[in-house]
Amino acid sequence: MITASQLRAARALLNIDQKTLAEMAGISLPTIQRTESSQGNVRGVVDSLMKVINALNRAGVELLSEHVRSDDGGRGVRFRHPDTLLGRPD
Repeated sequence: MITASQLRAARALLNIDQKTLAEMAGISLPTIQRTESSQGNVRGVVDSLMKVINALNRAGVELLSEHVRSDDGGRGVRFRHPDTLLGRPD
């Protein structure tokens, strides 16, 4: 599962706008807009989501799910639970 926040962070890493991501993925701008305005995990047509994920992967961005390691190195974005940022266990 991916979140709207992850998609926005991925675009920020690439320094692209929603229109550019839509073009890269071969889907419509309104689809990207709806996806990024979701709360929590992104919901939508699986084919469209896969196109977005594949476009981001081709551009060098790896979307990491919770509790997944990244063995390829390089830069990335990972969200931690807010409690761990404050030094409290989950």
